[in-house]
Amino acid sequence: MSKTIIALDFSSADQVVEFLKQFDEPVYVKIGMELTYAEGLSIVETVKKMGHHIFLDLKLCDIPNTVKGGMRNLAKLGVDMVNVHCSGGIAMMKAAKEGLIEGAKDGQVPLLIGVTILTSISQEALNNELGIQGEVLDTVVRYAKNAKEAGLDGVVCSVHEAKAIREACGPDFVTVTPGIRLASDNVNDQKRVATPAYAKEQGAHMIVVGRSITGSANPKETYELIEGMMN
Repeated sequence: MSKTIIALDFSSADQVVEFLKQFDEPVYVKIGMELTYAEGLSIVETVKKMGHHIFLDLKLCDIPNTVKGGMRNLAKLGVDMVNVHCSGGIAMMKAAKEGLIEGAKDGQVPLLIGVTILTSISQEALNNELGIQGEVLDTVVRYAKNAKEAGLDGVVCSVHEAKAIREACGPDFVTVTPGIRLASDNVNDQKRVATPAYAKEQGAHMIVVGRSITGSANPKETYELIEGMMN
């Protein structure tokens, strides 16, 4: 399976279908809030019918019982991976896992990963705005350990934390790393970014790439270039 997840940061199903027509082999894609809020969860079925793997990136975070019910319903969609915010705590993450297992379609439980610290959050913002003291890395690793204790399959983290998480949680604990840009790209609103080559060097299992592929003159060629860097 692909190690490169393409972020479908579009606002309509028509845009998604036209984009994915360029790929003659199944790819792994991320469906996030922008697309889900524009098209509803029907977009999942649209993409599934085209044969692609789906990371449904909705970042659930609420009281445990609410998240459990939400995950029970998301599991019925037959996606490959879903996520929650680690900041919701261990009890909430455990409830999310329980909900996924209860609602799993044909017994196929999606991977469940936890968002540690968003890659748009800087050290200054973590300390001064969120009131969490210490280094970003320390908080990310603590959140990753909590996620593992709760039974999650892995976490979303910056490439810069992937190696430390691997050391703290073991080599099979999945690290999914957004904030990936080619060396020539604009970093836009991301703070803790890196190239695909660096992601591989740091041991990231999967990378999430958006604008570098979707905004490319030749998305399929760029995707294959990036996927090649990860293998």
